[in-house]
Amino acid sequence: MTDAADSPIPPDSGPAAGWRPKAVALDIDGTLMDFNERITDTLRDAVTRTARQVPIILATGRSWHMTETVALELGLTEGFVVCSNGARTLRYPSGELLDERTFDPTRVIASVRQHAPTALMAVEERTAGYRVTGHFPHGDLGGEIRVVNDEQLAPEPVTRLIIRDPEQSEADFVQLAERLGLHGVSYAVGWTAWLDIAPEGVDKSVGLKVALAELGLEAGDLLAMGDGRNDIEMLQFAGLGVAMGSAPDEVKQAADETTKSIQDDGAAAILNRYF
Repeated sequence: MTDAADSPIPPDSGPAAGWRPKAVALDIDGTLMDFNERITDTLRDAVTRTARQVPIILATGRSWHMTETVALELGLTEGFVVCSNGARTLRYPSGELLDERTFDPTRVIASVRQHAPTALMAVEERTAGYRVTGHFPHGDLGGEIRVVNDEQLAPEPVTRLIIRDPEQSEADFVQLAERLGLHGVSYAVGWTAWLDIAPEGVDKSVGLKVALAELGLEAGDLLAMGDGRNDIEMLQFAGLGVAMGSAPDEVKQAADETTKSIQDDGAAAILNRYF
């Protein structure tokens, strides 16, 4: 792995010399947008320039309605978005659903209550919001929020189950994931005490396969950038996977190279290399 600031070309572990991406997949939080939900002018310009030349696919843990607002802010006019960590792939801006993966979270909900009785839980509504067992910290979720009990949380299969405990740490949630015995599902621990649980085998690369097929492209044509554990499979899948400078070590190890942090416009540095 190398740092984009020191290497003007992809490293030996990445694509061959002369390679140029035919599509770009971008995580949102921590990659495009800082945790105050700001996008720098430098990065916005780089994204605009890139979008004129190749398709940009937003690949995020966010729901569709929260992803749509970012696409609008970036001025993207058409393309695809991979939402809910790969469980939903949609055409932008129409919102046409191309692929959806769901699972029954009943067993996981019961296990959470056993091992983390005070944790908050949420599932995405298919429209524009969430069902939650209690109010999440301000800014965690968007759209319409409905507070329900555990039995009402998931009366039907869902795209993902979110577990959150503001009183716990990221390390606590890594240990919680181990205690829950999560078999038959996929999961990723976020930056804070946040755990995303998805259908088995579902991650961002699943949605990207759908989007690339629509574009007539392959994984080797793709440049992907991300900063979180939920980006690992995407970075391994892409022809060139780039981790942000602030990413955990396991994310950097999964990537072909590491760029600068979001505070130093690391994503823009990579986009400026090619576009």
